[in-house]
Amino acid sequence: MGRKIVRRRVIRATREGGWRTREEKLAGEEPLEIRFGHTSYTTSMRTPGDDFDMVAGFLVGEGVIREAEQLVSMRYCAGTDEEGNQTFNVIEVQLGAGATPPDLGAARNVVTSSACGICGTNSIDEVRKKAGFKLADRSGIIDVNTLLDLPDTLRESQQLFSSTGGVHAAGLFTTAGELLILREDVGRHNAVDKVIGAALRQGMLPLNDAVLQVSGRASFELVQKAAMAGIGLLTAVSAPSSLAVDLAEETGLTLAAFSRNTSVNIYTHAHRVIEA
Repeated sequence: MGRKIVRRRVIRATREGGWRTREEKLAGEEPLEIRFGHTSYTTSMRTPGDDFDMVAGFLVGEGVIREAEQLVSMRYCAGTDEEGNQTFNVIEVQLGAGATPPDLGAARNVVTSSACGICGTNSIDEVRKKAGFKLADRSGIIDVNTLLDLPDTLRESQQLFSSTGGVHAAGLFTTAGELLILREDVGRHNAVDKVIGAALRQGMLPLNDAVLQVSGRASFELVQKAAMAGIGLLTAVSAPSSLAVDLAEETGLTLAAFSRNTSVNIYTHAHRVIEA
């Protein structure tokens, strides 16, 4: 998968003049279609790479699977570009015993953009699912200093962002601040799917004692994905939405945001964050 970074020639313009042409590195963005058998379920724009993780995490967030054994196989389907090269843009999924197959009659018939993970659904009620795992009140306890260190640790590990400046990141941490899994993508929801999918494929779910740090804002969809994976604490660099706070309160998830090295706002279930 060599398409995470795409090189393009650009013109660099300044007020002082001296325009010049140079090569820039851009974050790749391509569609990924998920199929069950020969039936298409949804298509999402994403940065190529870690695609199986992304599909697995997406299925956790949709309530289709809860453990690795419920996902029998994933494979790239045949598909080529105008030059005859394999595109790796279609994945066929085979579910196993215990999985909850999606309603293919209600398949998402629009392309989900990299900016929104739930835009292809019919209504907000459709994604307000019951959490896949019960969030334990006394799990995922972290001291505030460790919590405040997470954004810097995440940023220092973002190789794709360092090259392109154009991707979001999600990182799964222990409560001691150790980075377990990091994924980057043009879509914040895709980055979270990739992290959760990687954890599922490693047999780590439910993630009761893990903390999910994201590089952008905290939206409803990210809270939903975290809760479905059993993550008790989601923290974001930027603002939360009102609906994200509502869902976090409802599911028992601790939601923190505006985490900026010296301070953080804790919106729900603050008992998981303690003084150092």
